[in-house]
Amino acid sequence: MAQVITNSGHDDMIHDAVLDYYGRRLATCSSDKTIKIFEIEGETHKLTETLRGHDGAVWCVSWAHPKYGTILASSSYDSRVLIWREQSSQWQLISTFTQHTASVNLISWSPHELGCLLACASSDGQVSVLEFREGNWSTNIFQAHGMGVNAVSWAPAVAPGSLVRRDAGGEGPQRRFVTGGSDCVLKIWAYNPQTQGYDTTNTLTGHTDWVRDVAWAPTVLSKSYIASASQDKTVRIWTHEPRTEGDWKCTVLPEFDAVVWRVSWSLSGNVLAVSGGDNRVSLWKEDLKGNWDCVKWIEE
Repeated sequence: MAQVITNSGHDDMIHDAVLDYYGRRLATCSSDKTIKIFEIEGETHKLTETLRGHDGAVWCVSWAHPKYGTILASSSYDSRVLIWREQSSQWQLISTFTQHTASVNLISWSPHELGCLLACASSDGQVSVLEFREGNWSTNIFQAHGMGVNAVSWAPAVAPGSLVRRDAGGEGPQRRFVTGGSDCVLKIWAYNPQTQGYDTTNTLTGHTDWVRDVAWAPTVLSKSYIASASQDKTVRIWTHEPRTEGDWKCTVLPEFDAVVWRVSWSLSGNVLAVSGGDNRVSLWKEDLKGNWDCVKWIEE
């Protein structure tokens, strides 16, 4: 059963709410420049911490995999990315990144198999990848979308089919992610060990307005799926089969009544949740013929 937190503790609009790996803690962030940490137990919640450090609206929060400790990242209109860590029941700000020159709109931790990597999408048109290794942080920053980057999402660490087909896995875990920009396109990026940078491998076009969100499905069974949400009131699902050399195929869901803000896959990667400006959430699933059907609408 869904739980409603009636007293969020925030003094302004909430922009993101994310459960940790175990589903026991909830982090929220707001235009009031704060981050709230709640303990979740059954149908009850308890506000345990308020984190202050940003100078502008906080757009996004993201939990790192527990393999790396209790770590939370946050991004803000103030152009900064903050890394928070809890030790001995005390939260501390352990790192501040100021490489971007405009709002950092969305952040995403990589699959833990790739290491402790955080991708950051900014309105300055750049993407930065922060990496923690051997006690130090390093930053790889590059131009991605000329008019600004709104979203970023990592691919699974292993290629689809690699668990059942010996020839599908390539040379082990791959660092890949997709970005969406105000230039109305999606770009897929892959790490190049020779240059130690990220190269564009695919550019996906079709949207006619800003791409607001992208989500790479976590499934590793047979295909790769990417969902994109746009200001043009559409959601596109991009599909690629590793056994073919063809391009990504695109399926457009029926047009929505309002701007589509966010898309999110289930943990199994077979159900897509879509939320928009009409305060409704819809759930979509692919049938055996490859068609996407709406299986549920949730009114807020």
